[in-house]
Amino acid sequence: MKSAGTQSFIWSFIPLAGIPVFILLYITAAAFYPGGHPGDVHAAGFSWQHNYWCNLLNEQAINGETNKGRPVAFAGMIVLCISLAAFWFYYPVKQIIAVKTQWLIRISGVLAMLAALFITVFDHDAVTNTASLLGLIAVTGTLVILYKTKQTCLFRLGLFNLLLVGLNNLFYYTPSLLHYLPLVQKISFASVLCWIWLIAFRDRKPV
Repeated sequence: MKSAGTQSFIWSFIPLAGIPVFILLYITAAAFYPGGHPGDVHAAGFSWQHNYWCNLLNEQAINGETNKGRPVAFAGMIVLCISLAAFWFYYPVKQIIAVKTQWLIRISGVLAMLAALFITVFDHDAVTNTASLLGLIAVTGTLVILYKTKQTCLFRLGLFNLLLVGLNNLFYYTPSLLHYLPLVQKISFASVLCWIWLIAFRDRKPV
């Protein structure tokens, strides 16, 4: 029978390996993106300042050409969703929180990742809002665990990420700031993934 430490290592390995793979696929998909962004339809290639992640998932680039990077981006999306779903499935299993709370975090985290997979299939805003709400529950539960286990630095980084999420919403709903949203999203995205990776790395052994 596998020990708790061994099981934790096996589960934590999925996001530890998956998040770097996703980043590599993201960069590769961006390299294949033909061009165009909301501010300039004729711009060449993928603009890290002006393009959204969702642009890489579309069949057609904003400039009208076929998006050759889409298969790579979609593969990255699958890897990311599996990685984060695995993280939120194993991480809440802690003696310091009630079993019902554990399952609330696990279910909301996994459902958030399942919803995110359909971002290009159904209404973008509806899927994004659903995944964000479920993800917020999972993140809040993660913060509770970090607080109770006195992992101060990771707890503070989590609070910082919530602030970034708030800034994303501010930029999204403020027309004069919308131009800066793609860059803010990438910073937020990178910060959240770094946070989760660090938690998974720290959780290789029982707290």
